[in-house]
Amino acid sequence: MPSRKSPSNSESPTTRLREVSAGLPFAPHRIGHLLDETGRYSEPFDREFPFLIKLFRYTSRRHTRGATWHERLELFLPLDGPARLRMGDDVVELDAGDLLVVDNLKLHHVEDFPGFDTRVIVISFLPEFVYSLGSPSHDYAFLLPFYSKVDRHPHILRARDPLASGVGDALGRMLECYFARHDRQFREAGCKAFLLEILYYLARQFRGSKVLKWEFVRQQERSLRLKGLFDHLGVHFAERITLDDAAKLAKMSQPQFTRLFKSVAGMTFVAYLTHLRLAHSLRLLQETDDTIAEIASSAGFADQSYFDKRFKKSFGHSPREFRERQHAAAANRPKT
Repeated sequence: MPSRKSPSNSESPTTRLREVSAGLPFAPHRIGHLLDETGRYSEPFDREFPFLIKLFRYTSRRHTRGATWHERLELFLPLDGPARLRMGDDVVELDAGDLLVVDNLKLHHVEDFPGFDTRVIVISFLPEFVYSLGSPSHDYAFLLPFYSKVDRHPHILRARDPLASGVGDALGRMLECYFARHDRQFREAGCKAFLLEILYYLARQFRGSKVLKWEFVRQQERSLRLKGLFDHLGVHFAERITLDDAAKLAKMSQPQFTRLFKSVAGMTFVAYLTHLRLAHSLRLLQETDDTIAEIASSAGFADQSYFDKRFKKSFGHSPREFRERQHAAAANRPKT
C-alpha cells in the first residue's frame, strides 16, 4: 500500500484527492447494461466484501441518461468541477470536493448542463457491511446519515466544512488501499476502516438530524414495507395501476401509503410510476428502431401526445429529437 501522506493545514481535501487520483483510470459513465427497465441499478457484490469504488468521467451529454435507483448505499463526490443531481423532487448543486449522501431509493440522476465535465468518485456498499443483526448496538450510528433525514434536506458535506479535511484524508487513504497494486493483504480491512472513519465524520456533521435507535430501525422498516411494491412495479410498470391498487399491494390504507411512499421515494406514487415509464422509454429510444407510438404504448402511456410532453419536460427534448441527437452522436463518434 502506498505510504500515507498527511494533509497540511493549507492543503484542501480536494487537492489531496486529486493527487491520489492522478494515476487512476476514470471511465466514461456508461451503466446502461446494468439497469433494468425501471432504472434499477444492480452491481454484483462479493458477499464477503460488499463494497465498491467506481471512478467515472462525466462530460456534457456523454453519460448514461435516465433516473436510477438501488438498494445499496452510496456516496458521490465530484472531483474537478460542479455537478447537479436530481433526487426525487430535489435538485442538488455540488461543487468540487462536496460529498453527497445519496438517497438511494429515490429515483435520481445526474443532470446535464453546458460545459459539464468532471471526474466523480462513487462509493457503494451494502448496509450489512457496516451494521446488521448481531453487530454491536452502537454501530447503527455509522448509518445515521443515510436513514435520519428527518429534516428532508439532502445530506451534503461541503468541501469548506470543518470536518471535510478529515473525510478527504480518509477517502484518499481508502483510494490508495482499494486500488493498490502491491501489498494487498489488508485491502479489505483497510477499506472498511477508512469507510467507518468517513461515516463517523458524516454522523458528526449531521448530528442535528440525530434519531434514536428505535427511530432508525423504524425508518429501515418503512423502506422494507415497500420492497414488494417496488419489485412488482419493476415487472408490471407498464400496466394500469391506480393509487388504490398500490396501497393494497403494500397492505396499507391509501392515506398511510401516500405519506409513507413520499417519505421513502421522495415523490408521489404517480410521479414515481411516470419516471419508471420514462426510463423504460428512454432505453427503447436508444436501443431499438420501434416507432415513437410503439414505445409510448410499451412504456404504459396510452396517449402519445402526453408521452411527448412528459418526456420533453424530463429530458429537455421530445422523443423524436432525442433519438435524432443519439443517431447524430453515434455517426460522429470515432471508429475504433
